[in-house]
Amino acid sequence: MELRCDENDIWTGKAKDPSVPRATYGTAQKMRAAISHKFGRDYQLGTQPWLEHPAVLGKFIGNPSLSVTISQYMVSLRRRKIRAGEAVMSARAMDEPTMKRLWEFAWSTDRKEFGPISRKRKAENPSEWAGFLLRMMLYLLYLLSMLCLLRYDEALRITWADVTFQFRVKLELPFRKTHQYGGIAPFYIYADPDRPWMCLLRAFAIWWLLAHERHEDLNGFIFRKKIGVDGISVSPTDCMTSDSFLECFRNNLLDISVDPRPYGTHSFRRGGCQFLHTVRGWSFRKICDWGGWAENFDNPGTIFKYLLSWNDNPAEAREHYMNPNRPGCDPCYSCGRTCHCG
Repeated sequence: MELRCDENDIWTGKAKDPSVPRATYGTAQKMRAAISHKFGRDYQLGTQPWLEHPAVLGKFIGNPSLSVTISQYMVSLRRRKIRAGEAVMSARAMDEPTMKRLWEFAWSTDRKEFGPISRKRKAENPSEWAGFLLRMMLYLLYLLSMLCLLRYDEALRITWADVTFQFRVKLELPFRKTHQYGGIAPFYIYADPDRPWMCLLRAFAIWWLLAHERHEDLNGFIFRKKIGVDGISVSPTDCMTSDSFLECFRNNLLDISVDPRPYGTHSFRRGGCQFLHTVRGWSFRKICDWGGWAENFDNPGTIFKYLLSWNDNPAEAREHYMNPNRPGCDPCYSCGRTCHCG
């Protein structure tokens, strides 16, 4: 990690030549996470910090990647990267207004012919990278990742067998990053008639109808590989890849004139935390339980990294924080109030 990311050579202590590539701070974080996983899982050292054994002198216990020395180096590396001009930031959180625009654009899109599209037609009509069917599948994927606080790889691997349709939708995941040996609590999803663009039950119903038109028996992955302009794979085991998902997401943002560069696959999980807290008024404990953090919540700073970031869209102008005559917000669908007290 030090060899690839640091500005100075670890052997000589001098600055590296400008021609030598340097990895970013984000890469350093991923390298540390991989090392922590290796020591914790394969070597069964757990997730406790690396400390000297209180009873045996000279013996250390815990995860070496979580030592104080490594933590101090990461803080120092981040400071030096920022000083060198690197923008260290997380993916911008998705918000409700952007989701609404994506929803409205999807409904304004016509169905396209099944099959490939020529490069000339792509260049002349950039928005024709997808039709109505594909956009509705993507919107379900966006909304599911956002409201259920799922990682993109968890959402992509959901199958029709994991979903039960009744007066509500019951989603039972057979896998999660934090629950690799089972014991995953199910998600219960209800209708939201006041916000159709945020209604996950409605999105599920629409995609079920559209998918049933293409495939008589629904089985296998819900989110299939993109075929042509407005088609999906007929193979039940052919799911959408993460690269294809990210490409489609960026094209979708360009459709509504939103710069896709600050966004990433983690934008929906971060945006879901902020939506549930600021719009729905959920407590931190409720969000942690819903997102799967409650059982092993050993790092309280995690939830705040999801809720706060300078890279996110500002919810309100700073000049109105203490302004008693500031404009009202959208009416509450339950009580009709437009004040900012909630």
